[in-house]
Amino acid sequence: MTRRLAAAVALAAFTSQAMSEDRMSNHPYVGLWVTEDGYIRHELRPDNRYVEARGTRERAYEGRYEVTGNHIDYWDDTGFTADGDFIDGVLYHAGMVLYRKK
Repeated sequence: MTRRLAAAVALAAFTSQAMSEDRMSNHPYVGLWVTEDGYIRHELRPDNRYVEARGTRERAYEGRYEVTGNHIDYWDDTGFTADGDFIDGVLYHAGMVLYRKK
């Protein structure tokens, strides 16, 4: 691959990611979601990445996510997958109930 082509491919990838982040920055589900006791916390970031904290472990799990309508799919960096649904402003995920933290 020529240097010019490599630069064009890198720029296209960067532009695509920036556009995706811009779209997601105003998405209603981006932000922090927590269980009622605050033990589990999901940070849904605008770059379609998530970080799950559990108790004192601030980065217990992390990976990417995708929202389709009111459904969310997770792909953890370690290889497992999970999903959930947003219903009436509440996230139901893997037997957990998470609320939006403002």
